[in-house]
Amino acid sequence: MSNAHLDSAVLATLQDVMESEYPALLDTFLADSEERVRLLRQACQADQAEALRRAAHSFKGSCSNMGATLLAELCQELETAAREKQLGKAPALIESIEREFAIIGILFRAERQRYG
Repeated sequence: MSNAHLDSAVLATLQDVMESEYPALLDTFLADSEERVRLLRQACQADQAEALRRAAHSFKGSCSNMGATLLAELCQELETAAREKQLGKAPALIESIEREFAIIGILFRAERQRYG
């Protein structure tokens, strides 16, 4: 699987390391990410720049570890905006993160089906 959304080398490494637990890893990432997106929205709505920065930073790391490169880049942009207290940029970035996460969800569910 090589495309702009996922780093196939990272996924191949995860498959090798996790072996039979690889599908569970994908499931865990998807469930955890839904909560992370909720936290991003919540911090943005409450105008909590530091909470938004922390949530974006944490999500960025998770995305990087799972090979979701574009999603990690969007989280980095949101983290930077929050650090610089430019919360006016946050709603559009969060929308982009939500759209990209929806794509990642589809790709990871397809990946999950291939591995049972």
